[in-house]
Amino acid sequence: MVLLALGINHKTAPVSLRERVTFSPESVPSALASLLHQPAVQGAVILSTCNRTELYLSVSEQPQLHEQLTRWLCHHHQLHAEEVSHTLYWHTGEHAVSHLMRVASGLDSLVLGEPQILGQVKKAFASSQQALALNSELERLFQKAFSVAKRVRSETEIGASAVSVAFAACSLARQIFESLTQLNVLLVGAGETITLIARHLNQAQVQQMVIANRTRKRAQDLADEVGAQVISLPEIDARLAEADLIITSTASPLPIIGKGMVERALKARRNRPMLLVDIAVPRDIEPEVGNLADAYLYSVDDLQAIIQGNLAQRQAAAIEAESIVLQESAGFMSWLRAQNATASIREYRQQAEQIREEMRVKALLTIAQGGDVTQVVNELVHKLTNRLIHAPTKSLQQAAGEGDMERLQILRQSLGLDKH
Repeated sequence: MVLLALGINHKTAPVSLRERVTFSPESVPSALASLLHQPAVQGAVILSTCNRTELYLSVSEQPQLHEQLTRWLCHHHQLHAEEVSHTLYWHTGEHAVSHLMRVASGLDSLVLGEPQILGQVKKAFASSQQALALNSELERLFQKAFSVAKRVRSETEIGASAVSVAFAACSLARQIFESLTQLNVLLVGAGETITLIARHLNQAQVQQMVIANRTRKRAQDLADEVGAQVISLPEIDARLAEADLIITSTASPLPIIGKGMVERALKARRNRPMLLVDIAVPRDIEPEVGNLADAYLYSVDDLQAIIQGNLAQRQAAAIEAESIVLQESAGFMSWLRAQNATASIREYRQQAEQIREEMRVKALLTIAQGGDVTQVVNELVHKLTNRLIHAPTKSLQQAAGEGDMERLQILRQSLGLDKH
């Protein structure tokens, strides 16, 4: 059994490719079922966010596993291997373990130390639990990753400063507009990121906030918290001209705001500028909007520069956090190796008991047929001894014959021949 991670993220691919490899929440159960039907796959978790898509798997070793799983990913998303293979990373064993711990702790995020990723990892884990897609090793790995992330938060200053995609979006607005208190804001979506942005903007006392969402109740709950209005997605076209700042983050597979819609809004605004920040993957706003005069469009990739300016204070904390991950991943691998040893011991014991039972039955049968008890017992002891020492004896002879003294010494210690 091997633990591995296969993925693509903001470091290896632009948003234009990442959005083609995402898994919507609705598609995850069927994707997990498909993964579990792949040869060698014993357990699976799919983590899909705006900045990464990763498969965490427990597999049995077999040739060409990398190619097989890459083909599965490409087939699922209707991509050609040459489009995506150069952007994929592949971690096995302790590297996969430490990678997940780093991801859960925010050490591999676009925003170093951002806390939202831990919740996303937990949701991915819960989806696999519900789909019965976990085996014991993978379940233990994720539980350990959660405890490591908690330890990193409590023992370092990795999350001390308010840096996140949401915070970066609000920082961008502050750089472009003189005062947020005069802004009319349209938020599209009502998920975790939009919730954080709405809270930031509410604290900044923006003039008006409107929330558009597919599910009105969820938007209303957020609106009640931050004093906003709620509209439906189809109403965006009519209300877009009122907005100075538009921030979108939905799970829509197609753009919600198109170039024509923004053109009409700019005309109604008499070309007063609009700032549009599209945090969604796939994108909520057609990229062509960025070509319009007076429309300033930023994607998640464009937030990178803003975010980099806020990272210096987290670098020292990240070094401490990396040390924790290194220690914890080594500890987990020790546990995993112990599990493998336990399985080997169990298998060896079962083999010995099978030999013993086989010999016992034969001896009893011989006695029942009138055989001499003493002779049967002596023969039983002799044959049982020979059967039990056959494999170790063969291994000792092979090691000695090949001049492998290190292996010979290990075998002697294992058989109790070297007392010191």
